[in-house]
Amino acid sequence: MTTHDIVLEWQDGQTEHISVDEDETVLEATRANDLGLPFGCLTGACATCAGRLTVGDLTHQRPPRALKDYQQQQGYALLCIAEPRSDCHIEVGARIQAEMIVTPWK
Repeated sequence: MTTHDIVLEWQDGQTEHISVDEDETVLEATRANDLGLPFGCLTGACATCAGRLTVGDLTHQRPPRALKDYQQQQGYALLCIAEPRSDCHIEVGARIQAEMIVTPWK
């Protein structure tokens, strides 16, 4: 089984390093390591678990219904259904979801 090193980066400068198997989602690995990333649906439908890939390669287990094509092209990923295909750096935290979702109420 192939395992990849994942670096999670928060806006305040906090970083965490975890190992994630290729058949494991990033969110599953963060939960196993007691890291408090938010999540909602666990199916790629709500974007509560959104992160932004800055280095590496992730693939989604199924089409991420909560992401538009342009958001995926900008590096956004849904960590509840994202599996690593290489070592990765991923920005996480509330700021990432706020940047990704444009609403007229902000």
